[in-house]
Amino acid sequence: MRRYLAVGLDAYLCLLAVGLLVRSCLASGGTGRAIALLVVQLIVLSFANQVLLTMAVRASAGKLIMGVRVIRLPDAGRPGFRRLVLRWLYGLLWLPLQPWRRLRGPAAAGGGPERPAGRPVEPYEDLAGVRQVRRSDLRSYRAAVRGRPD
Repeated sequence: MRRYLAVGLDAYLCLLAVGLLVRSCLASGGTGRAIALLVVQLIVLSFANQVLLTMAVRASAGKLIMGVRVIRLPDAGRPGFRRLVLRWLYGLLWLPLQPWRRLRGPAAAGGGPERPAGRPVEPYEDLAGVRQVRRSDLRSYRAAVRGRPD
């Protein structure tokens, strides 16, 4: 549930920030230009939140509020730029189409994106090889790893 609330917070904060910038867009003249500026601002803010902020502190703004961190699999390390960009593009381009696929019927909704053969489907895994975990669980995992004899 924390993941969904974090995504909702991210969307709300991005829309709130763009909403505060609307006045500057409307003053630029023309409805088409204002809409184009708003879309560009939404994309830039989304990228900054989902990729740049996650690189810096392992979480977007909504995830920070909800106590969720993004880790790289399988070593629980910090995800790299490429993985975060892939994850952002996946969320930006593929996920919004899922309701449309579900409405078209079960044949269209089956399958989803391709996975490597023999790899199980895990409910909390992203396609980019990262996972979202609670901050307290990550702390417990790291303490357990440090305490393990080598």
